[in-house]
Amino acid sequence: MAHASLHYDPARQHTFTVRDIAYRSDGARSWLAMVYQPQGDGPFPALLDIHGGAWNNGVRTDNPAIAEGLAASGVVVVSIDFRMGGEDPYPSSLADINYATRWLKQHAADFHADPATVGGLGVSSGGHLILLSAMRPTDPRYAALPLAGAADLDATLTYAISCWGVLDPYGRYRMAESRGNTNLMANHERYFLNNETMQEANLLHILQSGESVELPPALLIQGTADEGVPQGMVERAAELYRAAGGEVELALFPGMPHGLAGWSETETARMLACLKNFIAQRLSTAVAAR
Repeated sequence: MAHASLHYDPARQHTFTVRDIAYRSDGARSWLAMVYQPQGDGPFPALLDIHGGAWNNGVRTDNPAIAEGLAASGVVVVSIDFRMGGEDPYPSSLADINYATRWLKQHAADFHADPATVGGLGVSSGGHLILLSAMRPTDPRYAALPLAGAADLDATLTYAISCWGVLDPYGRYRMAESRGNTNLMANHERYFLNNETMQEANLLHILQSGESVELPPALLIQGTADEGVPQGMVERAAELYRAAGGEVELALFPGMPHGLAGWSETETARMLACLKNFIAQRLSTAVAAR
């Protein structure tokens, strides 16, 4: 449960610092987290940020407007690099995200954050990954990486936010196929390897199948002019999430495309306000339940 002294005011403005820290190492290879740290004693809420890139591309420094906007409101944002398709197909990235969630809880005090407040946010393919991780926090494939000194921690999230997430990978693959978009199809194939895995990791299929999953409060952000995902996908995901017993908010932004780069300044500001208000509501509920 959230610390009773935690008070997140989405309208408040904080200065913040940005620094890199290695959150995981495997021999000679390390994975970095970019930490956006509000200044002050806290305790602050914390959020794990997952970049997009069709499961094969992207880095922790992507989408700074979201990370900086949330950090300026008093959220510790931890944006991570993780393994991706090609050399490291599914479920490698989920194992890294699960590990990073536990690591953030373990080290929350280092960032003046409350471990009970850790939520997650992802964009595009990252929106798919963060929701999948949130729904399967104890899946042995995803929780396969041991974290020293943290045997009592798991990867449950207080809430999950998907921004224009590719929640139906199989449906998006078929969409790309129908358009002759071989580059996008190749990204799916490099990460999922086959159609069966695209379905196994498909949020719509998981929810329809009745699989026993966790359903933390979720926010789905979607532009109505998004041509990068199947039409109606996010609305269907919200329906299925709610039908399965989950609390979900669907925020549609008229005329906005896939990816924040194409969003207007006005709608970007409105989207950030939506994120902050959702987080504030979730944290208020968590503190009240303490």
